[in-house]
Amino acid sequence: MKQGEVIDADVSDKRTRLKRELAAQGNHRCRIVVTGGPGGGKTTAADLFRREIGDRVVIVPESATLLFSGGFPRCEKPPGLLAAQHAIFHVQRNLEDVQAAQYPERILLCDRGTVDGAAYWPGMPEEFFTEMGTTLERELSRYDGVIFFQSAAVGGMGIEGGNPERKETLKEAAELDARLHKLWEHHPRFIVVKHNPSFFAKIGYGLAELKAMVLELDARRAP
Repeated sequence: MKQGEVIDADVSDKRTRLKRELAAQGNHRCRIVVTGGPGGGKTTAADLFRREIGDRVVIVPESATLLFSGGFPRCEKPPGLLAAQHAIFHVQRNLEDVQAAQYPERILLCDRGTVDGAAYWPGMPEEFFTEMGTTLERELSRYDGVIFFQSAAVGGMGIEGGNPERKETLKEAAELDARLHKLWEHHPRFIVVKHNPSFFAKIGYGLAELKAMVLELDARRAP
């Protein structure tokens, strides 16, 4: 949370409960989500951070990109959208769990998380979590911190990049960014990297926030 940020009572209450739950887990894996609207720079930041930190970090790739680039069909009709979000959610969760089991001492840097699917769900977010047999709070508690990269679409800039699976218009990207923000802001360790006309300045700020979060979490996990 940034200085001067105003949050409503519901968000504050959820953050307080999640703080208690995360503290009760004690020394455990360090799992950070890098998320945000399309064209925010999150994937670039995650890759640069892994190169900077090296073997201390393992990237959990974005499950949607993994599925669609691997041949999973896209469908714009409601039944197809629902089926796709089911697949994305379970692949994301299992990817995280496999990486956590394989690299128990490393920082897991997740390119999106299990909460993201609620923003892409064709119905209400509550329906998404009910359909998946979980809750927003339960999914948020999987993660130690959240770095939210605001989409360039919020500033009216293009979101073209290296992801051929990106199909959103600027308007759709900005709307997704707002929905994702509303979901993730309930996490007690939620940092926003706002849109900046300079991509390099934005990435630099995001990497600094990510490094600070990792150092804080490492200190908490130390015996």
